[in-house]
Amino acid sequence: MQDNRSFAPRERLDGEIAVITGGTGAIGLATAQRLAALGARVVLLQRGAPENAASVLAQLPGSGHRALQADVTDSAGLRTAAQTIEQQIGQASVLVNSAGFTRQVAAADLDGLDDQLIDDIFATNWRGSFAAVRAFAPQMKRAGDAVVINVSSIAAFTGLGSNLAYAAAKAACDALTRALGKTLAPQIRCMAVSPGVVDTAFVPGRDAAFNERVGATIPLKRVGVADDVAAAIVACCTTLRYATGSVIVADGGRHLG
Repeated sequence: MQDNRSFAPRERLDGEIAVITGGTGAIGLATAQRLAALGARVVLLQRGAPENAASVLAQLPGSGHRALQADVTDSAGLRTAAQTIEQQIGQASVLVNSAGFTRQVAAADLDGLDDQLIDDIFATNWRGSFAAVRAFAPQMKRAGDAVVINVSSIAAFTGLGSNLAYAAAKAACDALTRALGKTLAPQIRCMAVSPGVVDTAFVPGRDAAFNERVGATIPLKRVGVADDVAAAIVACCTTLRYATGSVIVADGGRHLG
C-alpha cells in the first residue's frame, strides 16, 4: 500500500514528545534545550532520582517537561518508563539515545581493556540503545511519524577513540541504525549522529590542554561542543526528514585525518 506522507521539513515540533536517554548529560541537555525551544515536550531519562533534574527542567523553554528514572542497562525499567510516558503524557515520537559510557584505554594496551570494561561499554552504548528502541518502538509506530536518533562516534569508522571497545560498540550502533532504518520504516525513521572530540566531561582525563592541542589539528580549528551535536540531532527531526538509516558526521572534519 502506498504511503502518502511527504516527510517535508518542519520548522516546529509543537505537540511532539521527545524522550532523551542520558538526558542530563551534556549532549542530552543541549538537545533538550533545542527540542523544547521548538515546542516539543521533553522527557529526560536518567539513572538518578527525577528530583535531581528539577533545576534543569525549570530552565527548558515551554512547559510539560518531565524527568524519569531509568537506566538503559535495565530493560524492564525502560519498558516501565515507556508505559508511564504513554499513559501520562502521550505517545513518544522522538527518541534520542545519548546515554553512553567509556574510559580512556590506549589501543595498544590490550590488557588494560579487561572483560568487565568491555561488557560495561557494550551494555550501555549498544545494548542500551537497542533496549530503548525496543521499549519505545510500539508507541512510536502508533504515533506514525517518528524518529530515533542514536548518538554514535567517528570512532565507529576511524577505529580510534577512547578505547577499542568503544569504537566497536559505536560501529555496532551504526549497524543498528542502518538495520532499523529498513525494518522500522515507514512509521519510524532511524538516524545516527557521529561527533568527534567534544568538549564535555564524557571521557575522563581530557582537559582544556587536550582540547586545544586536538582542536588545532581539526580542519574547523576547534573541538566540538555539545550544542554542535544537538544541532545535528535536531536537524534529523526537522530538516533531514526524507532520510533514514543515515549516519550524519558532525566532527569539524576530524575524520578527514
